[in-house]
Amino acid sequence: MDERSIQPGGGEHLPPPVRATVGARTDGPLADPRALTILTTEHWSLLSARSLVYNEAFARTGMFLTFLSASLVALALLGQGMGFDRDFLLFAAVILAFDLFIGLATLGRVASASNDDLRCIAGMNRIRHAYLDMDPGLEPYFITSQYDDIRGILSTYGEPTGEHPSLFLGLVHGLTTTDGMVSMITTGIAAVLTTVVALLAGAPPSVAIGVGVATFIAAQVVMLTIGYRNFSRFGARLEPRFPTPPADRASSS
Repeated sequence: MDERSIQPGGGEHLPPPVRATVGARTDGPLADPRALTILTTEHWSLLSARSLVYNEAFARTGMFLTFLSASLVALALLGQGMGFDRDFLLFAAVILAFDLFIGLATLGRVASASNDDLRCIAGMNRIRHAYLDMDPGLEPYFITSQYDDIRGILSTYGEPTGEHPSLFLGLVHGLTTTDGMVSMITTGIAAVLTTVVALLAGAPPSVAIGVGVATFIAAQVVMLTIGYRNFSRFGARLEPRFPTPPADRASSS
């Protein structure tokens, strides 16, 4: 007969005894019964921080696009009222220069917000590693990484993390992000601004357009270089405590 069935006071309804999971940590700070509550609180704190980062990035981008749209509408109305003469080009240069400044400021803040988001993901991956140290049997139920290095962060994002990722696909993916979109729009503004300045300087339209195209290409190269260096510096400052094991790196390639 089951021992619980003979316990007084309704002992037959007691839950089965808890058994330790094979491989679970039974020593160190994770053995403290308060550890899970503390880690869960920090996990939710990082989730809230990521939400704030996303909201700020979207708000900044929306403000920039709204201001740019209003500027283009204003230029269209000025062009119809004034004609596309030298005075209009002067007004256009001033407005586009202001748009360019706002675009660069927005791009800088969005890039900073992206770094904050990556840092939060690294912290969440580190906490997830602690969860699995407490109960390794939960690993099949996680679809995100438990490693806090760059490879683990990108894996959480769902990006390819092989040993030799495609540079072309990486560039294409970068252009689809908020940073990439704002960078593309900002370099487009810079190209139009230089075209207008060239026309004000007396250059023929064909030459002015060529100057604008060259500016767009050069600005894109500069933006890509700055973005790559920013990402590299972030990776250098990360100092992961739980890097991706070599076996997992090989399996992801």
